[in-house]
Amino acid sequence: MEQGILLFAIFFLALFLNVPVAFSLGIASVVVILIYDILPLGFVIQAFFSSSDSFPLLAVPFFILAGDIMMQGGISSRLIDFTKTMGGTKRGGLGVITVIASMIFASISGSGPATVAAIGGILIPEMIKEGYDEGYACSLGASAGALGPIIPPSICFVMYGVIAQVSITELFIAGVVPGILMAMALVIFVKITSNKYEYGVIRPKATAKERLKAFKDAIWSLAVPVIILGGIYGGIITPTEAAIVACVYGIIIGLFVYKEITIKDLPEILAKSALTSGTALVLVGCATAFGRILALLHIPTAIASAILSITDNTILIMLLINVVLFITGMFMETLAAIVILGPLMLSLVTPLGIDPVHFGMIMVVNLVIGQCTPPVGVNLYVAARVGNIKLERMFKWLIPMIGVLLIVLMFVTYIPQLSLLLTNLLK
Repeated sequence: MEQGILLFAIFFLALFLNVPVAFSLGIASVVVILIYDILPLGFVIQAFFSSSDSFPLLAVPFFILAGDIMMQGGISSRLIDFTKTMGGTKRGGLGVITVIASMIFASISGSGPATVAAIGGILIPEMIKEGYDEGYACSLGASAGALGPIIPPSICFVMYGVIAQVSITELFIAGVVPGILMAMALVIFVKITSNKYEYGVIRPKATAKERLKAFKDAIWSLAVPVIILGGIYGGIITPTEAAIVACVYGIIIGLFVYKEITIKDLPEILAKSALTSGTALVLVGCATAFGRILALLHIPTAIASAILSITDNTILIMLLINVVLFITGMFMETLAAIVILGPLMLSLVTPLGIDPVHFGMIMVVNLVIGQCTPPVGVNLYVAARVGNIKLERMFKWLIPMIGVLLIVLMFVTYIPQLSLLLTNLLK
């Protein structure tokens, strides 16, 4: 137990000193090994390489690259134009469009910040022009961005699947219903608040000709989720192969159809994606070493025993786990939290009979809500930068929007069928 306390103490001290999460994990692992000589130092290097030597994990850098290509290739703007013609004629219409467009783009990018940047980057300024409160518009863009890691394909599900040794395809299928529920909850919230505060303008209904034109312009964009998810669910391609297909498709559409990127733009896009991917994979390596030391010291078992000693009521245990995950999501980046807490939490819920796929939904939904909460919520900072406002201006509307998402989280937690219905049907 003494080694475990020192391991966490060094980790949190490094975080307090603004050391990146990945390096904090690595430093804590190396220091404990050196002090207590519990393992050869080469164990850390071995864990680093063995964790990255994974075919499913290849999906992470390719989905990141696909998201960057799609965002700059004109796909997001055409999706928005299409959703505008399908609705938005009443109060709050632009807010509803923000949620729906975010949901569609989420099925392409798999990333929360990318969804906020691509959809919110266009629609947040539009909402502000139509009379929406600035804090409201930015908070909605950030909250709708939480759909990015839930609607498949999802980088978070890929990471959880690798860590928990669960089928990534099953996780993708299971994420559909929770993602739709989150979108529906936000749409209802937008309709109620927009009518009350008279946000937005009433537009004339789009004509059939306008809808057809918007559909024709967006058809190549709308085909992306069909190709990716249809290929995965149809058993034609694996999630990793789907990520590569998405990259190739995005390049072809961006270069030759929409013509919004050129060959000269590709090196910059590749460099940006490589930087993001490298950061994620370094995190996986260091967190794997950290997690294996935790397992060696029997820390997960001790924590599980401590929680079970408080109560053996499954409902209360799941509530307690949700509280821990929510607080963790406020202070830690989502992928880091999945890699660190995934094995630990699974050791706790597996004896309770919780399906690993169902728990994956609980964990990821909880942690992506953390992307919308200070102090580390990356969606907030992207939305605030787009709206050119201070973070504090968002809190008035951010809190009720997070409350709406937490209600959905409770449904996902205590009604397993919401997550497992589609996977069981397809089985």
